Amino acid sequence: MKEALNNLKNLTALDGVSGEEKPVRDYIISKVKDYVDDYYVDNLGNLITYKKGTGNGPKVMLDAHMDEVGLIITLINSDGLLKFRTIGGIEARVLVGKRVRIGENGVPGVIGYKPLHLQSSKERGGTVDKKQLTIDIGAKNKEQAESKVEIGDLAAFEYNPVEFGDNKLMAKALDDRVGCAVLIELLKHNYESDIYGCFTVQEEIGLKGAKTATFQVKPDLALILEGTTCYDVPDTKEYGMSTICGGGPALTIMDRSVITDKELVKHITDTAKVHGIPYQFKRTISGGTNAGRIQAGGTGVKVAIIALPCRYIHSPVSVMDIDDFENMIKLSKKVLETLPVSITLYREQGGKVNV
Repeated sequence: MKEALNNLKNLTALDGVSGEEKPVRDYIISKVKDYVDDYYVDNLGNLITYKKGTGNGPKVMLDAHMDEVGLIITLINSDGLLKFRTIGGIEARVLVGKRVRIGENGVPGVIGYKPLHLQSSKERGGTVDKKQLTIDIGAKNKEQAESKVEIGDLAAFEYNPVEFGDNKLMAKALDDRVGCAVLIELLKHNYESDIYGCFTVQEEIGLKGAKTATFQVKPDLALILEGTTCYDVPDTKEYGMSTICGGGPALTIMDRSVITDKELVKHITDTAKVHGIPYQFKRTISGGTNAGRIQAGGTGVKVAIIALPCRYIHSPVSVMDIDDFENMIKLSKKVLETLPVSITLYREQGGKVNV
């Protein structure tokens, strides 16, 4: 598991804002190419790997998205400060005072806001307006700023992973580099089913990569490997704690994008019980994953989600429990090893097949 954790740390240190996932993809290729029978990069930027099964199990798609939330530069002011828009869901208060790196050269910058001393009482008590925020790269004017960055450049949070506290890891982009790190580990092993490991792009802006990957793979079953919301902090009602950090990998019954397959979810929970692997159910139905797009692909796909609880998700300081990460790998691997199970598949020609 040490190698898996190192991969996760390395993956979070890379920048891969939606639309510019290449650094992440290149790293993943270097780690999986010797374990798969084939791989290719499609026109959208998805990395699709293939691992031939040892038997006649169902065709299985494993999905983890490579992209992270970030920013895009939209204007360079005359004073050299940069205006931006967010890519993916980032709450405005998360942005204030955060360090970023911009473009291929990683130009350093910081997101600035009016000092507290200069704010009106209304501003102090109100929400932060993203339109008032700028990125300061230390340029004295527009011309100097334009020599370093361009409109359309993407910016990622500049925060490296840190182990701390009670077996915790703090990092940016845990959503969904945790899924990528888990999928890398899964591809090192052999299974009865044909496995298509899909590292997808642009999940944060509309689940786009998963749609095209599903069209190409045409799977029977799919496991979506994700990072999910966690808010198990003091003064939070139990029903509001979507997941608990340290409670094991989380399974989704329903969110705003999907209702998962009951047979497949039961196989996961049965497997967890047999092998003594802790798990939990996500208690809220907020958010969505690639499962929604994959499920509706082709003639339909049976899907389930195995996710890692992450506090402060979509921020540069997301927090996860390392035991949860290791148990996510163990559970996903055992689930694949015990396929095929008695899951009903409806074939296009009309008959149904139990696998």
